[in-house]
Amino acid sequence: MLDTALTIVLVLNTIWFFGGYHTFDIRGRIFAKIVVPREHRDTPVMETLVHSGKFVAGFNLAFMVLNALLLFNMGLFDKNLQWTILLLAFAVAHGTQFAYNVPVALQNRRGEGVWQVKGLMLFIFVTDFTLMMFNGILSLLYLI
Repeated sequence: MLDTALTIVLVLNTIWFFGGYHTFDIRGRIFAKIVVPREHRDTPVMETLVHSGKFVAGFNLAFMVLNALLLFNMGLFDKNLQWTILLLAFAVAHGTQFAYNVPVALQNRRGEGVWQVKGLMLFIFVTDFTLMMFNGILSLLYLI
C-alpha cells in the first residue's frame, strides 16, 4: 500500500514541478501577465518578474528531476527514514508556496493584494496545499 501511495505521490510531484518549470520558464511572460496589472506591464516591473521567474523555474526543474530519479530508482532507498526525509522536504517545498500565498489570499478578501488568488493562481494555491498534505502525511506514515 505504501509503495503504491509513494509511486502516486512521486508521479504527482514530478508532474507538478514540471508544470512549475514550464509556467515560470517557457510561459514566463504569460504568467507575468496574470500577476502584473495591465497598467504596469509596460514598466520595468514586468521584465523583472519575467526574468526572476527563471530562478523559480530552476528550482522547479531540480525538484522535478529529483522526483523522476526517485521514481525510477525507488529500490535505492530501502529505509523508511530515507523516504520520510525526502517526502518531508517535498512537503516543505509545496507548503512554502502555499504559505506565501495565504497573506495575498487574505488581502484579496479585503479587496487588496498584490495579485488575485483566482483562476490559475487559485489552482496553484490549492494544488500546492494538496501536495503538501499528501507528501506530509505519507512522510509520517513512513515513520510508523
